Amino acid sequence: MQPTFSSSRILLPVRPWFISLSLLVALLLNLLPTAWLPAVPDWVALVLCFWCIREPRRVGMGWAFIFGLIMDVADASLMGQHTLAYVLLAYFSASFSRRVLWFPLGRQSLQILPLLAIVPLIQFGTAMIAGGQFPGVSYFLWPLLGALLWLPLTFILLLPQYQPVHRDENRPI
Repeated sequence: MQPTFSSSRILLPVRPWFISLSLLVALLLNLLPTAWLPAVPDWVALVLCFWCIREPRRVGMGWAFIFGLIMDVADASLMGQHTLAYVLLAYFSASFSRRVLWFPLGRQSLQILPLLAIVPLIQFGTAMIAGGQFPGVSYFLWPLLGALLWLPLTFILLLPQYQPVHRDENRPI
């Protein structure tokens, strides 16, 4: 028997302040000094991808542009490097949102792996065009870790939307 990760529980609508708070927390996690760790996920890209898939009408390329500019300034990187990568991530995530949501959570991580891989590839390409140095192989490993974190991240970010179980069981059919 194959385990299932799908749920028939009804979700409440997401509150806009929660989306903003989760993106702000992801930004703060990105700003932590973690250069000594081998593969730290780009938290902004991961949370942005999640909300672009779950709420494509609320979170899109505008949010990606703003957070990309903030990350460009914070990392003191080539201006537009994060912005271009995040905008493309938001575009493709919103484009494939219905397809990704079709799969159970375990397989969704395989679907978002190529989406997350866009970010380091775009950043690497723009850095190389501008004459940057090769960042090392570990720079390209974070999308794998991000795909592994997709299941707990989905659980954490959807937690405020779940109704209490007693209200869910008494709903009319």
